[in-house]
Amino acid sequence: APPMGGWRFIVSVSDLTEAFPSHAGPLNVLLIIVDDLRPSLGCYGDKLVRSPNIDQLASHSLLFQNAFAQQAVCAPSRVSFLTGRRPDTTRLYDFNSYWRVHAGNFSTIPQYFKENGYVTMSVGKVFHPGISSNYSDDSPYSWSIPPYHPSSEKYENTKTCRGPDGELHANLLCPVDVTDVPEGTLPDKQSTEQAIRLLEKMKTSASPFFLAVGYHKPHIPFRYPKEFQKLYPLENITLAPDPQVPAGLPPVAYNPWMDIRQREDVRALNLSVPYGPIPVDFQRKIRQSYFASVSYLDTQVGYLLSALDDLQLANSTVIAFASDHGWALGEHGEWAKYSNFDITTRVPLMFYVPGRTAPLPEAGEKLFPYIDPFDSVLELMEPGRRVMDLVELLSLSPTLAGLAGLHVPPRCPVPSFHVQLCREGQNLGKHFRLQDLEEDPYLRGNPRESVAYSQYPRPADYPQWNSDKPSLKDIRVMGYSIRTIDYRYTVWVGFNPHEFLANFSDVHAGELYFVDSDPLQDHNMYNDSQGRDLLQSLMP
Repeated sequence: APPMGGWRFIVSVSDLTEAFPSHAGPLNVLLIIVDDLRPSLGCYGDKLVRSPNIDQLASHSLLFQNAFAQQAVCAPSRVSFLTGRRPDTTRLYDFNSYWRVHAGNFSTIPQYFKENGYVTMSVGKVFHPGISSNYSDDSPYSWSIPPYHPSSEKYENTKTCRGPDGELHANLLCPVDVTDVPEGTLPDKQSTEQAIRLLEKMKTSASPFFLAVGYHKPHIPFRYPKEFQKLYPLENITLAPDPQVPAGLPPVAYNPWMDIRQREDVRALNLSVPYGPIPVDFQRKIRQSYFASVSYLDTQVGYLLSALDDLQLANSTVIAFASDHGWALGEHGEWAKYSNFDITTRVPLMFYVPGRTAPLPEAGEKLFPYIDPFDSVLELMEPGRRVMDLVELLSLSPTLAGLAGLHVPPRCPVPSFHVQLCREGQNLGKHFRLQDLEEDPYLRGNPRESVAYSQYPRPADYPQWNSDKPSLKDIRVMGYSIRTIDYRYTVWVGFNPHEFLANFSDVHAGELYFVDSDPLQDHNMYNDSQGRDLLQSLMP
C-alpha cells in the first residue's frame, strides 16, 4: 500500500526549483537536532522560557511556525527526516530494525552531501543509537569520520541524582552539581566542545563540511546543571492549560507515559495506571525541570554559534535548527511524546542562510554573540521572518540540499522501496526567495493547501504497558493523522505488521479537532454532526 493509504495525493502545493545561495562556492551546513524539544522558546512566543541564543538564531533565520514530525518518537522520526521518507516507507515504527536491511537501501541527507564532496561529521545524538542505525550511526554510509558520542552519556540513566536524603537516585528530576557527577561533565557540554574542535579543523579545510550536532536535553531524565532551576521559581510555573484527559478522547489515542513511571521519584508517587494523575506540586516540578533543561540547552547552542562566528564561518554556513518531536507537559493528562496531538508532533524548525535570511556579516561583526540566559534583562528578539504554512520535518533533507546549492533529489515514485535517492517531502526553497514572493503572489501558495501527516502505532484499543512504544510484531492499530490549517483529523485503523498494511475499512476510532475553536485539541468532534459534515466533504 502507498504510504498514508494514498492520502498524500491530497497535497496540491507544487514543488518549485531549489533556492540558490548568494555566497560564492558551496555553503557549509551546520544541522542542530534537539531531542524532545517542543516549541517552548521565546521565538515561538513562549513568555516564560529563557532561550536567548536560539531566539538570536531565529532573528537571523526563516522560522517555520507550523512544522510537524512524522512520528512522535525518536528513532522513527530521525530515520524519516534523515532519509526524507515517511515511516510507512522506512518501515520503522519502533527501535528494532535498520531501514537498509528491512525496507530499502535509502540514501540519507549526510550521505548525499558526502557523495557531493562534503566532509560529513556527526556529534552526539543524530541518528538514534542501536539497531535502527546499525549500531554505527549509519557509518560508513553517512559519515566521513567516525561519529562522536560523549563519554558521559553512559551515566544518563544511572543513579547520579542526589536526593533530599543525600543518597544517589535514578530520578526523573535530576538537577546536578556538575562537579559532583561522574567525569565532572554532561553529554551536551562534551558535544559542544567536540563540535567546536571540528569547526576549528574545518576552518582551514579546502572541502565544505556538513556537521550534525545532536543535543540530548530536554529528553528525560532532566539531568542538567542545578543553577538553571533558579531561572524558574516554582511559584512562576503554571500547570498545563488542559491537564485533564479529554472526555471524548478514544482510549487508543491515549499513551500511559510508562517511561517516566520507571523513575524512582515518580515511582514513589504510587500513581494509578494508565491515567495518573500526577499530584499538582510534582506537575509543577516536572515543568520547571523541562524549562530549565531548555535553558541549559540554549547555552550550549549559544557557545556553538558563537564559536562559528569567531571562526568567521557564519558567512559561509547554512544553519538548520530542529527537534525530532515535541513532548507533553501535562496537556491531555499526558507526560511524554507517543501521540498524534500537536503538542507532541509540532517542532521548532528554522534555517539561517547567509546573505539570504540575513545580510552577510561585515568584517569583525558578530551575528551570534553568546547571550547569558541569567542576564536580568533580555532583549526580546523577533524572528527574521515567519512562515505560517504547515510543513513537515520530512522536508529538511531536500531543503538543505537546495539551500547548499546541490541538486534537489527527485520526488519518490510510489512505491519507492527500490529507489535509493528520492524524497517524499517538499523542498521548502520557495519560501526563501523573498523578492520573488513579493513580485509573484502565486509563489506564496495557499496556506489552506498545506498539509502535514503524522502517524502513531498502538498494540491495542486500550492503554496497556506497551502502548507508548509497541514493537513491530505487536502493532495492531495505526493512527494516521492529517493536520491542515483548519483541523486535525486522525483515524485509528487496523494494521497488519507482517504485511505493513493499514486497513482503512477497519476503523477502530477517530478524532477531529477544529483549530480555531479548539486550539488545544480537547473537544473531539469526530462523532458530532459538524464533524460528520466535514468528513463527508473530504470523501472523493
